[in-house]
Amino acid sequence: MDLPVMPPVKPMLAKASKEFPEGNYLYEPKWDGFRCLVFRDGAEVEFTSRNQKPLGRYFPELLEPVLEHLPPRCVIDGELVIPAGSGLDFDLLQQRIHPAKTRVEMLSRSTPANFVAFDILALDDLDLRDLPMEARRDTLVKLLHGSPAPILLTPATSDSELAVDWFERFDGGGFDGVMAKPLDGTYEHDKRTQVKVKHRRTVDCVVAGYSEHKNGGVGSLKLGLFGTDPDGNDVLHHVGVCSAFSASQRRTLAAELRPLEDNADVGHPWRFVGAGSESSRIAEVRVPGMPSRWSGGKTSASWIPLRCERVVEVTCENFSGMRFRHPARFLRWREDKEPQECLTGQLSQTTPVELADLFG
Repeated sequence: MDLPVMPPVKPMLAKASKEFPEGNYLYEPKWDGFRCLVFRDGAEVEFTSRNQKPLGRYFPELLEPVLEHLPPRCVIDGELVIPAGSGLDFDLLQQRIHPAKTRVEMLSRSTPANFVAFDILALDDLDLRDLPMEARRDTLVKLLHGSPAPILLTPATSDSELAVDWFERFDGGGFDGVMAKPLDGTYEHDKRTQVKVKHRRTVDCVVAGYSEHKNGGVGSLKLGLFGTDPDGNDVLHHVGVCSAFSASQRRTLAAELRPLEDNADVGHPWRFVGAGSESSRIAEVRVPGMPSRWSGGKTSASWIPLRCERVVEVTCENFSGMRFRHPARFLRWREDKEPQECLTGQLSQTTPVELADLFG
């Protein structure tokens, strides 16, 4: 491969902001997928991740479309996503990173990925990184406007009012928020010169248990929401954890929750491993009663069940299905709310029309 920009290359990054930036910006949806740089030199194609790891072997279905729709010599920055159902499915995307070639090939047929392009670093023998974002976007539009799936061009606008509208509506379905990129900015590798405004929502959850911190006290709260299983039975779904407590908070929470440990294993809605042990600790599970699929069949760190009588309001960024993707943050106790009122409907998402327009 002989390009002006050669792998490995670290992509440009963004800094988080709670306020929506206005000014000389190009605004784009923030995609909920895998960041990916595509390098093409004739018949040679490489896909690399944000951390410079090769991705091509996991997405073989994209090789032919890249050869068909991208210029013969180019480097393009974008996102790998999988459209499914009413939006994009990050869980399906994670499953594509698998060591077995046969499984990768099977998943490439059953859950094919798309590549959504949003920047260009090189074209033919030209290094475009020193050009302003506005010029790079114009080049990308000329190359990919109207390109069919699975090689797509991200929507973008310089209209801040439209971008605010996007942010308000892009809460779910595969959009994480909005990116703001300086129109006069160059492409700076591994630097946070862009701005990302991510959605944060509050959720009222049942506290069904906790894990201890290595230095004592509560390390994380185990959170649940009531809903139904595939058979229509009423269940308490394990949706994630709430953590990042200060030392004083950890001690205070431990004292406050200790009375709820009494007889917690009697009629607890989660079927757990190790019930009846001297410590009353049970194995943490992403799906109640099952080990994490990322743990090689082993159960996770132990935790302590509680009677499901307390409700906590937490803030979270994004989620997949009925699981928080990252630890939530504690806001307050909801003494005015009954646990049975904490339902999975709080995690419902509306698919933005732009998503349907792009993927069909």
